[in-house]
Amino acid sequence: MTGTDKDGKVSGAEAPIRRAEPRDIPGIARLLLEVQAIHAKGRPDLFEQGGRKYTDEEIAAITADEDTPVFVYESADGGLQGYVFCEIIRHGRSMNYGRELYIDDLCVDAAARRKGIGRALVQYAENYAASVGIFRVTLNVWEINPEAGRFYESLGFRPLKTYLEKTIRRSEEIWTTDQKSKVK
Repeated sequence: MTGTDKDGKVSGAEAPIRRAEPRDIPGIARLLLEVQAIHAKGRPDLFEQGGRKYTDEEIAAITADEDTPVFVYESADGGLQGYVFCEIIRHGRSMNYGRELYIDDLCVDAAARRKGIGRALVQYAENYAASVGIFRVTLNVWEINPEAGRFYESLGFRPLKTYLEKTIRRSEEIWTTDQKSKVK
């Protein structure tokens, strides 16, 4: 049975985590805004303030696809307190590991953080991966979010590769140039 310990952290063998359903779209959309706000604050050149990574229609398609499972953490009152978007990635013959479960996005409601919900969601995703014969879980962490990096490292994740960028023009210049070329 799931409960909370003396510090209010999730405890017990069965956290209230399940596969996302269409009724979860509003809650997922709300949490996507929280993630976007963190990213927009750190990289306003890449992330639009008030935007979302996925539209409601995209969330519906993603949650319906067997290769992109989304798991949600539901509070006792039925509200969503977190989600983890996953994607099963298949690799070609030159890779020794065949498939991996990629964690595309993880969010815990700001009011429910530091209670073990994120840890429970990642563990649930890992258990799901193992249940379908996948032995590797991967993810990316934005450098603008060092707290997330420390969290994943505390769960045993280690650097796999480095993804670099070099800005050659500001995004505003690219947008303006693209808009001008479309007008002509």
